[in-house]
Amino acid sequence: MNNSFDIVKNPRSRKLRVPAFTMPAMSDAASSPNDPVFPSDSADDEPARGPRGIQSVEVGGQLLKALARTGRRMALKDLAREAGMTAAKAHPYLVSFCKLGLMEQDRASGHYGLGPLAIQMGLISLQQADPVRLAIAELPALAQEVGSTVSIAMWSGQGPTIIRVEEGPTHVYVAMRHGTPASLRHTATGKIFAAFGEPGRIAPLLDAEGHSLEEPAFAKELAAIRASRLSRVENQLLSGVSALAVPVFDGFGQLVLAIAAIGPSATLDLDLQGRPALLLQAQARSLSQRLGAPAQA
Repeated sequence: MNNSFDIVKNPRSRKLRVPAFTMPAMSDAASSPNDPVFPSDSADDEPARGPRGIQSVEVGGQLLKALARTGRRMALKDLAREAGMTAAKAHPYLVSFCKLGLMEQDRASGHYGLGPLAIQMGLISLQQADPVRLAIAELPALAQEVGSTVSIAMWSGQGPTIIRVEEGPTHVYVAMRHGTPASLRHTATGKIFAAFGEPGRIAPLLDAEGHSLEEPAFAKELAAIRASRLSRVENQLLSGVSALAVPVFDGFGQLVLAIAAIGPSATLDLDLQGRPALLLQAQARSLSQRLGAPAQA
């Protein structure tokens, strides 16, 4: 298999020197009406104000969040407790939500669940969500935070395929090529698909690489990846190059993307609790939730 990436110098890492300048002193008498007016330091001390909202809507929204978080119908007292309020305070909100169709109350048990309007809104949201578009928008900031090259990959007829790359801010980065298939056995991205993909379509491609899902060492590694939702490789496909990868799921629990960070082995932190791993996992959770996956995904 041809290497899909190389270590190269990052031309964008050069620092530019910006000459400093000072503004000449100006007395009050010398100033004119056309002179620019600069804000006083006190303006910087004022806290920034966000858009004004309706507090009662935000309070009631905690009940909807509680139902979405637990994923089950709940009694009034349990739902109120989960939302951090008393039952007496929660009840009027529930009545209004039921009238709107955002919630419904089971006649037999009296428990509350999400209503038909909430379900319709959820289905429409899933139809509108584009995992590739959402992930691509996050890559530039992620590369800066992680400090290395990052990529996203999705499944194609060739297997896991890199579809977008964002260079990191370091002097040296690993250049990956768009459209390159990722090895299921030797790349962090590929192992994410091997761990969470359908065995029926994974096995033939693994067999083509001369490997199998039944290999004891590989099976153990995939089990660890499923538990931590993080894949790591060090000097496997290319000496001196290491990588981390995480899965992104949709609202049906299906793997849709893998996000990876790749860089020189000497500088990329592969620790499960290291900054790159935690940043990648946080990004994957955020994207998965935006695609409708449960909060723990």
